[in-house]
Amino acid sequence: MSKASSPSAAARPLVIGGVAPPNAVLLAPMSGVTDLAFRRLAARLGAGLVVSEMVASRELATADDEARLRAEGVGLETHIVQLAGRDPAWMAEAARVAVGAGAAVVDINMGCPAKKVVGGHGGSALLKELDLAVRLIEATVEAVEAPVTVKMRLGWDERSIVAPELAARAEGVGARMVTVHGRTRAQFYEGRADWDAIAAVKARVSIPVIANGDLVSPGAATAMLAASGADGVMVGRGAQGKAWFPGAVARFLATGVAPAEPSIEAQRALAHEHYDGLLGLYGRDVGVRHARKHLGWYLDAAAATAGRPVLADAKGAAMTAPTAETALAAFDRALSELEWRAAA
Repeated sequence: MSKASSPSAAARPLVIGGVAPPNAVLLAPMSGVTDLAFRRLAARLGAGLVVSEMVASRELATADDEARLRAEGVGLETHIVQLAGRDPAWMAEAARVAVGAGAAVVDINMGCPAKKVVGGHGGSALLKELDLAVRLIEATVEAVEAPVTVKMRLGWDERSIVAPELAARAEGVGARMVTVHGRTRAQFYEGRADWDAIAAVKARVSIPVIANGDLVSPGAATAMLAASGADGVMVGRGAQGKAWFPGAVARFLATGVAPAEPSIEAQRALAHEHYDGLLGLYGRDVGVRHARKHLGWYLDAAAATAGRPVLADAKGAAMTAPTAETALAAFDRALSELEWRAAA
């Protein structure tokens, strides 16, 4: 365990409208990553809130099967659906569908940098159209009783830092929380997230502000909160292959002590649980394909715990096996080989 430090201000309760999670550490929405199986696992392991993959508003409103699956929240105590789009009417209808299906909070994506999303003038493209962005928020707020939140980046590029203005306008039309990734769209995921820049957003609003970007160790959460002045933190890529990580951050912020990493055997059990959940969610044939990247991330996390690299051939075998049985067997062999080399 790491050296103890004083508990953070983030141990104070976070309240989003009428929703009061057990802690202020959130699992970020990540397309293709935060499926229901992963969210259930992260929530069980201590994440305060977990957010669905980004769901296209029109597709959800028109009962598209894939959109409905992305928005599924069965088994979660508090379910948050993140919507994307640029049409206020579709956004409002999708919010009604999500809340009708059990969502306790609706989040609006104004930060995704992906070319496919931006090319359709959604996600972070809305940072260039603040009037439309505000209309989207307002329409969503008016459509549902559930709290509406917004996730954004600092701006389109370094010459157009609009997050403070957008956050203030979002609060003005009823948003109950904003999350800010400390990069511009132009940066994608390059460079370092600017936690200090998030402080300008916090200074403009009275609703909770959540800081996001580059949180990869429990101890870093203290610096993130100090720099941003935020009310909580959101974990994204730092949780890939480490469903326990948001919970570890929450425990560090509450106690000042970073928990030890789970043993490799404990990580194996969590990976199996996630794998079984994926097969149940998507079916065996499709589930195998969805699981491949997760198996790779679990192996990377185990390698970090062991202090040894995973052999490329072993990792490749786990990520390319054609069936559920052969993929899991290859994964187990790779983990066992890693344990053997770590103990040698």
